[in-house]
Amino acid sequence: QVMKMVKHSRLCGRAIVAYLQSKGFPEVALHFVRDPNTRFRLALACGNIDAAIECALILEQQSEGKDGGRETWGQLASEALRQGNHQVVEMSYQRTKDFDRLSFLYLITGDTEKLRKMLKISNMRGDIMGRYHNALFLGDAQERVKVLEESGNMPLAYISAKLHGLEEASERIKITIETNGGSVEGLLENVDMSNGNAGCLLQPPTPIIKETNWPTKEVVKTTLEDYEGAGDEEDEQAAQNAAADLDTGADWDNEDYGADEPKSSGLEDALDDLDFGDDDDLGDWDDDLDLGDDMAQPEEPVDEMAGISDMGDGSGFTLPEAGRAAASCWVTNSSHAAVHMAAGDTAKSMQLLNRQIAVSDFSVLKDAMVGTYIGSFMSMPGIPGSSSMSVPLLANDSSGHPGSESLPRTSLKMKKLVAGIRSGYRFFQGGKFNDAKAAFITVLNDIPLVVTDNRSEANEIKEMLEICREYITAIRIKGVISENASNPARCIELSAYFTHCNLQPTHLLLALRSAMGTAFKHKNFITAASFARRLLELPDMSSERNADLRVKATKVLQKSEQMARNEYQLNYNENSTFKIDCKDFVPIYSGDDNVECPFSGSQYTDASMKGKVCLTSNFTTVGVKTIGLVTGS
Repeated sequence: QVMKMVKHSRLCGRAIVAYLQSKGFPEVALHFVRDPNTRFRLALACGNIDAAIECALILEQQSEGKDGGRETWGQLASEALRQGNHQVVEMSYQRTKDFDRLSFLYLITGDTEKLRKMLKISNMRGDIMGRYHNALFLGDAQERVKVLEESGNMPLAYISAKLHGLEEASERIKITIETNGGSVEGLLENVDMSNGNAGCLLQPPTPIIKETNWPTKEVVKTTLEDYEGAGDEEDEQAAQNAAADLDTGADWDNEDYGADEPKSSGLEDALDDLDFGDDDDLGDWDDDLDLGDDMAQPEEPVDEMAGISDMGDGSGFTLPEAGRAAASCWVTNSSHAAVHMAAGDTAKSMQLLNRQIAVSDFSVLKDAMVGTYIGSFMSMPGIPGSSSMSVPLLANDSSGHPGSESLPRTSLKMKKLVAGIRSGYRFFQGGKFNDAKAAFITVLNDIPLVVTDNRSEANEIKEMLEICREYITAIRIKGVISENASNPARCIELSAYFTHCNLQPTHLLLALRSAMGTAFKHKNFITAASFARRLLELPDMSSERNADLRVKATKVLQKSEQMARNEYQLNYNENSTFKIDCKDFVPIYSGDDNVECPFSGSQYTDASMKGKVCLTSNFTTVGVKTIGLVTGS
């Protein structure tokens, strides 16, 4: 019914158009208006370029070459340029013969062929400035020299030809100047050659990708447009049904016609097929009755857009909603600190690290955090003269763009951690304990910013965390042993604790050999015998390369069993399981009070360590209860 009112009723009054416009429905008001000028302004308001072109063509015919048509096409060009519809902009500029804007449009769209045509048109029109501008846009130095020469600017033409290396043209212009009584001496002195840019060719960027229009998103039709299309289909279907009713010749041959149905007259059938609709819908049967004041005199033409032209931008066309930036999606889809750091949200990343693993000193993680941010984007160089484009690197785009579910591709991977662990093993095997400690600390610093893909990788990264803690603790004990060389009892204790760090079998062999020698040297034979037994029980001792060490351990065991005494009393019980205090390096037996680092798992018996920085990781706070390391995205 609304569409019938739109099609057949006269409702295009100023009040209803103003009301629809004020409520932000210019596309609805467009269906009620028939005046081309009003429709044109409404079409621009709702961004309907097709309707605006149709009205502009009608207004151009009505204006008969007056300036009104030029103004209409200019407004259409502005709206089309805002929407990126270059084809309509080009048509509008061509109809208004706006050659300057047309040349600039071809420049920014990279259409050099049409730009050369504009140069020919300017030459045919005798437009000196147009020729010079188009030659400048094309980077044609010879044409610019020719334009300056033909326009009588001989000194400028000579300077331009000389600077651009056009020797033949410069000699010809020089002869012309001297023939007319002039001189070229001192002309080039007016050009500043000190900066080296005076002779540079002004060349526009080479177009790589040429596109006519911007890519657009399909806008869903309004309700009235849907009903209008449906109404047209219904009218077409009704016409087909009427034509089918006229074809009744076949029914005359049917002997059973009307046997099973009640008979009705042809008039009744015809009346049944008629659809009068609602009584208020008279269609084209306008009674032309108007009992208002308009009966006295005909109504004067009124600008239906009067009073609404000053309305704000809120009543204009609303573009489709833009997509979300990749970084915005990342921070929504993950609670991992590395993901937020990759998105550039440093504050949130630091907050997550503090809440999850109690990070307090972020200076230690600075390099890893900056690397995570830089490694999540790729810089793609643009055309000459333009800045580079920053392209986000996605981790879950193997089967297509994930859209709002995207996650970043971080630079720190499991492969780098494995390489760091292997480097630490190699340095530890060679006795380069400082290098080994640096390698394990680097891995420990990178672990919080590594995003795992599955549960297996999550377990591996937690295992690497324990490896780093054990080896860093072992290396620190090794350093304290050197500091206590004058205290034999403490050296033996530290050597014993060294063997209880969770080391690789080959490294445990070295630790037991060192501890056995220290204990035997200081006449702690019971302890030395214990180390010798553990050493002989290792699987690697059966190999030929350890034959000499096996013989040596056997002799130490025999000698220690003969002596069977300890020279020094130790704080060490080999038969009890214990952890090692990472500050004082003393045993922590089951049930002893201690505080623990939420990240590295290092334990301390000293209650004063609570709230202080962990001595193993150097960036987390001891004694804070947290959720622990978050590994998955």
